[in-house]
Amino acid sequence: SVAKAFNEFDEAGRMKPSPYYNRIVDVMEELMKFTMLLRDRSAYLTDRYSERVESAEEVAKRVNQRSI
Repeated sequence: SVAKAFNEFDEAGRMKPSPYYNRIVDVMEELMKFTMLLRDRSAYLTDRYSERVESAEEVAKRVNQRSI
C-alpha cells in the first residue's frame, strides 16, 4: 500500500518518482514474470485430486444444489 497515495501524484496524474513508485514497478515486474512462467500451465495448476476422484454424479449433486 502507499501511504497518502493522493499526495504521490503530479498534476498530470502520473506517480511522482519515489520509493513507492519503485516498489510498485518492482511488484508489477514480479507479477509479469510470474504470469509468463505460468502461461499455458493452467491445466496442471487447476487439476485437483479431489475433483479427479469425484464421480460425474457427485459433481452434478454438488454443483446443482438449490441452497447452500
